[in-house]
Amino acid sequence: MKPIMKIGFIGLGIMGSRMAANLQKRNYSLVVFNRTRDKAELLLDRGATLADSSPKLAEQVDVLFTMLAHPDAVEQAALGGNGFLSHLKPNTIWIDCSSVNPSFSKRMATAAAAGQIRFIDAPVTGSAPLAADGKLTFWVGGDAADVDTIRPLLLCMGNKIVHVGGHGKGTSMKMVVNLLLGNAMAAFAEAMALGTGLGLSQKVLFDSLFGSPAVAPFLASKREKIESGNYQAEFPLRWMQKDLHLATVSAYESGVAMPLTNAAKELYRLAMRQGHEMEDFSAIDQYLSNDSDFATIDRKSPATATAQLHLAK
Repeated sequence: MKPIMKIGFIGLGIMGSRMAANLQKRNYSLVVFNRTRDKAELLLDRGATLADSSPKLAEQVDVLFTMLAHPDAVEQAALGGNGFLSHLKPNTIWIDCSSVNPSFSKRMATAAAAGQIRFIDAPVTGSAPLAADGKLTFWVGGDAADVDTIRPLLLCMGNKIVHVGGHGKGTSMKMVVNLLLGNAMAAFAEAMALGTGLGLSQKVLFDSLFGSPAVAPFLASKREKIESGNYQAEFPLRWMQKDLHLATVSAYESGVAMPLTNAAKELYRLAMRQGHEMEDFSAIDQYLSNDSDFATIDRKSPATATAQLHLAK
């Protein structure tokens, strides 16, 4: 028996397509929209309806999920010249799962409330495989009653739901989590570059570091990518750079100093310029090891290294 609730889903990228598929597996009726139709094909084959536009989608649904790349994309979809927000029925729940900054989520909550729409920010932690397996973690900000209403939907896509607080608190927690992931990956890549520069083999470093207190547990899942050099994206490097940037924006708004994250953000940006933007964010290891100015500095003497680093700048 199919649930009566009709669900809209806008944004069918790496994560959104898998999340929508898990709703579909639980027999929810889906109306979907994506800028490119090909990303919706599998869902359409399984019975989803493709809307001609986001406003057309909005008119049909009781609950709307958005999973878009960045704040500008969300704002354009919701409030742009052909935005969906004014087409949602009063009392519809809009759940934004996009990785955006907290002040943006609060602004969307205010805009939604003006149209009697119930807004929830619910960004996720997890890779593409976890999204496919329905094992995402949702960091949720919004009214408790609204969160209880959508909890069964979130549990179709994730196995951990954390209601952090009011509007913007879910995205606040997401900022903290991705800051830790991005910084940990960059620090590990730098440590690997030092270790190999000192003559230690990659295998010795991996075998010694993984499982030790010095290394974040999630990094072990990146070993195969680094060893093989196949950085097929589970979480693209460009989106990690974007999230670190949003963390620094949030820090600026909050009066918090972020020296490490600002440096890491620029490191990922440099890696993007070397062609790593669409690869997994663990490709920061390849950037530091192989194709950055830092990786090619002559190690004969501290003075030579310092001089060459200045020249590289």
